[in-house]
Amino acid sequence: MALLATVVASAQNTQTAAAEAAAALSAAEDVPEKVEKPRYWTNKLVTNISFGQTFLSQWAAGGYNNVSLSGTIDGSANYAKGKLVGTNHLVMDYGFLYSADKPILQKNKDRILFESKWGYETPVKHLAYSASFDFRTQFNNNYDYKTPATTQDAEGNVIEPSVADWLDARKLKSGFFSPAYLNVGIGALWTPAPWFSLNVAPLSGGAVIVSIEELRKTYGMALVDGSTTEYRSARMEFGTQLKLDMGWVINENFSYNTQFTLFYNYLTPKVEPRITWDNKISWKVARFFAINLSTYMIYDPLVQVNPRRTDGKGLQFKEFLELGFTYSIATKKN
Repeated sequence: MALLATVVASAQNTQTAAAEAAAALSAAEDVPEKVEKPRYWTNKLVTNISFGQTFLSQWAAGGYNNVSLSGTIDGSANYAKGKLVGTNHLVMDYGFLYSADKPILQKNKDRILFESKWGYETPVKHLAYSASFDFRTQFNNNYDYKTPATTQDAEGNVIEPSVADWLDARKLKSGFFSPAYLNVGIGALWTPAPWFSLNVAPLSGGAVIVSIEELRKTYGMALVDGSTTEYRSARMEFGTQLKLDMGWVINENFSYNTQFTLFYNYLTPKVEPRITWDNKISWKVARFFAINLSTYMIYDPLVQVNPRRTDGKGLQFKEFLELGFTYSIATKKN
């Protein structure tokens, strides 16, 4: 009897354990799977520090020893949810150059650029209603350094210009909010491919601001009513803006981006449109080092840059070729 009781008890314990295991398994199946929250923002930050140096010794062709240092912060924050998409882009450049022919630091790179573009999809494939905002200026003053006149002492020896002489001879070219370009536009955005976007904003309003009084004539500001010497600090604009963006990532080490912008002002129909064209080629030669080639072109018919023409019209062009330390931080959309 004792043996029978033991067998019965063991069977009951086994049945109880099996029932408990089945219940636990059933409860586990009822627990919903954890769903990761969707991520609508995709962010990226690229920083670059570049250093350049030239040394010459008994170089027959001539030249000057020089060193340069510059830095760039390039950040983007893009949004996509349903039919709404947005891109935000901020670039800040700054750099210095020291050359043996001048006893002063010269600024060779200075830019602040912010762009924001939002679109809402239409029934037409790849086409969206769009709203955009653009802002461009720089951090501080930039100068054209003229060579000061030399002087002689009582014995006829030439006295080299001092730092103060160089600073007195320089000519102011631009500064913070001198100029500054602001533009807000409403129109249509066409994105037939991930690497291509065309934004046409036939309703674009904005302003050109020149806060430094001595630069206002150079940047095409109008005279104050009743004055022959005082110029306005801002010029309001209303017209059409066309912006074309293209970018190719050839592989994880090589990329090319270009942006072409055209603005035509309805308020000055006889004046040619303002055009900007920016290009950047980036080649990553090592994990944290890259070669960057950047070009910037501006044609503004109201800005006086060509002294050989009475109207001052001319093409502005700037180019940088740099090898520097590059570090990127990015988040990817799920």
